[in-house]
Amino acid sequence: MAEILFAGGVRTVTGSMHLLRTAKAQVLLDCGLFEGSRRDAYEHNRAQARLAPNADALVLSHAHMDHSGNIPTLIKAGFQGSIWATSATRDLCAAMLRDSAHIQEEDAAYLNKKRQRRGEGPVQPLYTRAEADASLGSFVGISYNRTFQVAPGVNATLLDAGHILGSSLVSLEIEDVGGALRVGYTGDLGRRGQHILRDPELLRGLDYLIIESTYGARLRESAEASRATLRRVINETYQRGGKIIIPAFAVGRTQEVVYDLYLLSRDHKVPQLSIYVDSPLAVDVTEIFRLHAECYDEEMRQLLQESRFGPLGFSRLHYVRAVEESKALNFLREPAIIISASGMAEAGRILHHLKVNIGDERNTVLFVGYQAENTLGRRIQEGAPRVRIFDEEHVVRARIESIEGYSAHADRQELVDYADAVARNSSLKGIFVVHGEEEASIALVEALQERRLPNVSAPKPMDVVTL
Repeated sequence: MAEILFAGGVRTVTGSMHLLRTAKAQVLLDCGLFEGSRRDAYEHNRAQARLAPNADALVLSHAHMDHSGNIPTLIKAGFQGSIWATSATRDLCAAMLRDSAHIQEEDAAYLNKKRQRRGEGPVQPLYTRAEADASLGSFVGISYNRTFQVAPGVNATLLDAGHILGSSLVSLEIEDVGGALRVGYTGDLGRRGQHILRDPELLRGLDYLIIESTYGARLRESAEASRATLRRVINETYQRGGKIIIPAFAVGRTQEVVYDLYLLSRDHKVPQLSIYVDSPLAVDVTEIFRLHAECYDEEMRQLLQESRFGPLGFSRLHYVRAVEESKALNFLREPAIIISASGMAEAGRILHHLKVNIGDERNTVLFVGYQAENTLGRRIQEGAPRVRIFDEEHVVRARIESIEGYSAHADRQELVDYADAVARNSSLKGIFVVHGEEEASIALVEALQERRLPNVSAPKPMDVVTL
């Protein structure tokens, strides 16, 4: 009989990895980076990669680091199979895995200077840029809605998840000793009506569904309400003579916010401020967005007819790659909008912008996405009067605002409706709730049970379930 090992990304929102085992094959679903304290994360990611070095293949739902970021570690552990993903996901991983390695190398170099002064041995990054680059040789690009053989007795089809560029729902057809099964995996499920991307497709004919639960306990405001809040924040901050600092993930979130800024600017609903996207990764990702029109929705196609780059390249928008250009933003005196990574303010150039701007009451720090527990972003969002940035304490005087509607994750109602639609088009035997903090996962389990969906459960880390 087939079984699934829920190795990572269960009752947490980091380090997604699930291993399907049959009599003939082993197939991984995602191989995400676990994030936490430096030492714990390093050991956890190495241990998780060692769980499945002999797997026949890996099917990757999308490029976010919590789903793809441990792939180089897996290959270092001995994995020699193919990594199946859409072409857009492969291209995003080319940028994102290298960026992840660069951050790890920089962190290790910084730590090793301190360790050397204390007479301690050096630490090593989880993987290097060279190892990240080498891992790309294992990727195989595949289009949506094309069935292909992943491993002996296992065929897969990728459907559009509507989450980020190239994101996929995975439908697995399994031939095993006990008979045929079809298992669906949402990866991260997108929202209907998002900018740029198409709506999520529906998984059909399933026996089992594995569904994420990031927002399993929460509802979010509409896209129109988010845009209205963005407009208000910009206008109020402009009247104070301040800057708007926006921590944002380089993939998806940055492009969504830029899209709304384009609409607000085009319709003269905000002052004509300069907008800076200060993230080399976001610059690379935006170029990749431009290459993959096969993922666009009809609205995006129409806007591209108005200008060459449409909402991702209007006149007030400046992409910042060079370090010196980034440093120059520290000396801006006029109101402006600065979008920078990382989205949870844990690393990257956003830390420099927060250090310079968080103590000025004229400014606004605007969060446009989920802030995980124990991150700098969460501490600021929850109203900490002081925060430490680069080992220095800073008083928080800037206004703090949040917009939850920009998250590319389906919310509680959308998740329930999606699972219900799958059930109506399937003969479901069970639903497994993953990828959410424990409260969110349990809340989604209860909501699905209220809909009388069959055998709903939230696995615990390292649980094995027989299908």
